[in-house]
Amino acid sequence: MVPSISNFPITLTRSLTTAREWLRKQTRGFRRCGLVASAGATRLRRYGIELSSGFRQGNRDLYVHWFLEWPPDVRSSNQLEVVASEFECQGLELDWLGVCWGGDFTFDNLAGGWSYRKFAGKSWSQINKEVKRRYRLNTYRVLLTRAREGIIIWIPNGEASDETCLPQPLDATAIYLKQCGLIEV
Repeated sequence: MVPSISNFPITLTRSLTTAREWLRKQTRGFRRCGLVASAGATRLRRYGIELSSGFRQGNRDLYVHWFLEWPPDVRSSNQLEVVASEFECQGLELDWLGVCWGGDFTFDNLAGGWSYRKFAGKSWSQINKEVKRRYRLNTYRVLLTRAREGIIIWIPNGEASDETCLPQPLDATAIYLKQCGLIEV
């Protein structure tokens, strides 16, 4: 599937540092790059990716600067420090995009399909209502369609000692995406 898209690279990494390096290498001249993640991927906080609405409150202009400013302005998307959720980036595009994949939408080998989850309190719960599952699927559709020139998807390795970030669902997702043709960098 993916190899047929020759001039639009879609790659995969398990390292956030590698994702940032890849984006910086691709982004030249007046091109824009940035990181995006599902608002439901709240456990990305473990890796320094803050998605809580409380983090964004009090700064209405955060994403105006994110889309419009250039480095060395630390508010610029090109700095790869602040992540936009599907709500902040819907309808807008960047040239090069890093998608930070969360535990809210992972591939489940046993079920042979996607697992839709919501984090509440201190644990994940399954999303069972079909309409809410569609919202989660559409979240990732929005995120994966914000790039004009190419995408790198970062899937964390997880941590066996943290029940909220277990490696197995993240590993299964990475394996599935590689089976779809994504090349790991």
